[in-house]
Amino acid sequence: MITRLLDPVKDRTAYTEAATLLRAGEVVGMPTETVYGLAANALDGKAVAKIFAAKGRPQDNPLIVHIADQKQMYDLARTVPESVEKLASRFWPGPLTMILPKADCIPDEVSAGLDTVGIRLPSHPVAQELIREAGVPLAAPSANTSGRPSTTTSSHVMEDLGGKIPAILEGGPCTVGVESTVVSLAGDKPRLLRPGGISLEQLREVLGEVEVDRALREKIGDDVRVSAPGMKYRHYAPKAPVTVVCGDPERTAAYITRHAGLDAGIICFSECAFQFEMHERRVIGSSDDVQTQARRIFDALRAFDDTNVREIWAQCPDDKGLGLAVANRLKKAAGFHVINVV
Repeated sequence: MITRLLDPVKDRTAYTEAATLLRAGEVVGMPTETVYGLAANALDGKAVAKIFAAKGRPQDNPLIVHIADQKQMYDLARTVPESVEKLASRFWPGPLTMILPKADCIPDEVSAGLDTVGIRLPSHPVAQELIREAGVPLAAPSANTSGRPSTTTSSHVMEDLGGKIPAILEGGPCTVGVESTVVSLAGDKPRLLRPGGISLEQLREVLGEVEVDRALREKIGDDVRVSAPGMKYRHYAPKAPVTVVCGDPERTAAYITRHAGLDAGIICFSECAFQFEMHERRVIGSSDDVQTQARRIFDALRAFDDTNVREIWAQCPDDKGLGLAVANRLKKAAGFHVINVV
């Protein structure tokens, strides 16, 4: 299969071509503000199954449904509590996914057999236009080979899925760089299932107390059923094993300097980069610039696969604001192999 790159800036018929493929039951790589997604008609179970086949994704890992109009949510969810309206008015369109009781139209392939579904209204104009042109909501996990770092450019998607899918819709580099925040509103209390572009602190400003799922802090067993992507399996991982070092940037840099071999790759803050001139390194921004860290983290993880490094050491931001999402992605990439330096 030849994978075509469709650029709507150069040719507006790109939307029509991508939408036609989606209506015909095919999959298409599409940009969002968070990461690139691999999209299929969310109401067509056979089409959604092609997502899992292309990615090599476990069947019990649920997908997020993307919409272009908030009104579509009422067709996809069985009930919509007041808290949803509050969050939508504040954060939609944007990097927030809400888990709700699913309507009968959602196939089991999307929900992994659960009675809930994740719904999101992305802010990326190309994603919105594609959903409108297709005329159906789109199920879309990250457009990468399952387990690898997520894709934030069309070239990343082509690297992982070229020859496996018919088309990728160009949308430029992703501006957020980590996946959407996932919050469950299907239980008695709101629960954060995955940190992302909307912080835990922002959620609590709207909802009050929000519980934090243990999957954010530790690896959970393979026998546990999860209601959001990114909670269970090894994710975001490059080929070389990763060790994450948490704590004060100066101290973590000193620790890595003492313990990293010459064949190690280093993910570091800009103010510490000079200490790793002898290593293959990727600078993700200053320690207090989590927005830049979020945009660069997946590119940094993916870049080491093209080198000869045998191990990767990573400085980790604290868990405040967007830093929680960056730290979560790093720890997941490391399989929660984390060292805390005090």
